[in-house]
Amino acid sequence: MTNLRSLIEMTPGNTSIPQRVISKGDKCSNYDTHLKLPSQIGTDYGFKRKIVWFNALGFVALHLAALYGYYLCLHARFFTVVWMLALVLVSGLGVTIGAHRMYSHKAFKGAWPLRLALIMLHTLAGQNCMYIWVRDHRQHHKYSDTDADPHNANRGFFFSHIGWLMCKKHPAVISKGKTIDLSDLEADSLVMFQKTFYKSLYAIFAMALPIAAPIYFWNETYLNSLFISYFARYIMVLHFTWLVNSAAHLYGTRPYDETLKPVECYLIKWISAGEGWHNYHHAFPWDYRAAEFGSHYSLTTFVINILAAVGLAYDLKVAPYTMVQHRTLRAGDGTHHIFGKEAQITHGDIPYTQTPDVDEGYFGDLKDNSNRSLTIKG
Repeated sequence: MTNLRSLIEMTPGNTSIPQRVISKGDKCSNYDTHLKLPSQIGTDYGFKRKIVWFNALGFVALHLAALYGYYLCLHARFFTVVWMLALVLVSGLGVTIGAHRMYSHKAFKGAWPLRLALIMLHTLAGQNCMYIWVRDHRQHHKYSDTDADPHNANRGFFFSHIGWLMCKKHPAVISKGKTIDLSDLEADSLVMFQKTFYKSLYAIFAMALPIAAPIYFWNETYLNSLFISYFARYIMVLHFTWLVNSAAHLYGTRPYDETLKPVECYLIKWISAGEGWHNYHHAFPWDYRAAEFGSHYSLTTFVINILAAVGLAYDLKVAPYTMVQHRTLRAGDGTHHIFGKEAQITHGDIPYTQTPDVDEGYFGDLKDNSNRSLTIKG
């Protein structure tokens, strides 16, 4: 048995969030974490990661190509730039609606045509196959911000943003990754088809079709289409996704649970189509809205609502309003717009004196106030 010489509860720069830290000299039984709970894994700040130079240099090359693509936007045809932005939008929704909310968290179910479309859009995004994406994301939630989290934010902005893809995985990531239940994906023929033929599908949907369309339909040059429709678009979508792993775990407030590292990051909510309400999402990961405010500030939720209205999405899961209320009062940092300290909330058995500013139905049946036990003063 390994002697763990120093186990302390702390997080650099944020002592309000307890994290178990392993001293540099501890070998942690060769990082054998299969018998440990998430709270016991923590972050070993002395662990030295090995750079995968092929990945690191590859990302450098991709970013240089993307920068050249952004420069070419100044000289390319107008519709080529519009095409690139449209691809960013729809491929991003393939990630947020498909990979994230439907497949990773099973927050709603999709009819076969919707699942097929989301698989295609997710392939266009080029963020590995759905099977791997979901595995990593479920592991991220289960072991959030520990060494078993693929993009542990305790390692800093750069690591959680892109650095985790430039080095070998921590042994805890490998060990715990084998325990993630993916039986639902293995029973999905579309997911497994994409997994089996991902490289070929990527070549078609992420490269060939996006590059060919501007050339064929409005006589764009091959060079412009390659660097704008592929490189510039691909890197833009990647960074929008990565910011949810990095900035949305570091910069913002924690109105729902201050013991969670993820935050409500108001900048990220706009550039990630509604994924920036991250403290809420980690507190209630099964909620299809991934936020308290419904479709008001989330393009992804708005689109899911439309899909539900036409019958393509169904069984949408929502965190009950009372559950949000109780979690916020019990564990929030006091910044909630209704239940926070600034809203002068007191606990009691008196119904609300005002209705929360949310869409009808987003918190279930809001017409019955009998289950509300707070009073807003002032």
